[in-house]
Amino acid sequence: MINQQILQGSWNEISGKIQQKWGQLTRDELRQVQGNIDQLIGLIQRKTGESREAVEHFLDDLTARTSETVGRVTEVAREYASQATEQVRQGAERVADGMRTGYARAESMVQHRPAESVAVSFAAGMVAGVLVGLLINSRS
Repeated sequence: MINQQILQGSWNEISGKIQQKWGQLTRDELRQVQGNIDQLIGLIQRKTGESREAVEHFLDDLTARTSETVGRVTEVAREYASQATEQVRQGAERVADGMRTGYARAESMVQHRPAESVAVSFAAGMVAGVLVGLLINSRS
């Protein structure tokens, strides 16, 4: 049985193959039926003299091949998405591990050298403040 959904969903590809088989059909004629199975079969019968069974058989084969192709493309896309998701997850885990390690090192440094930590933090704050002040003044 001809799959109406596949016929309409892949109409451009399928109509090209129909035109290859029955060259006497024009693009305008195929565009007028826009994937409607009954209209398409009637058009092909009128223009070519083919039997309804022969036309339906050709369209069945064509939509089945298209369906298989869509299925393969879908599977490849799913696999790619799965791999991309796994890579993003692994990257996020590496970043999180790095942040935990950096935080643990900073915490250890503050615990073992509190005076130096305060001095470094104060100096970094001062430098940042001066830079922000210079940037604001340069834009005025």
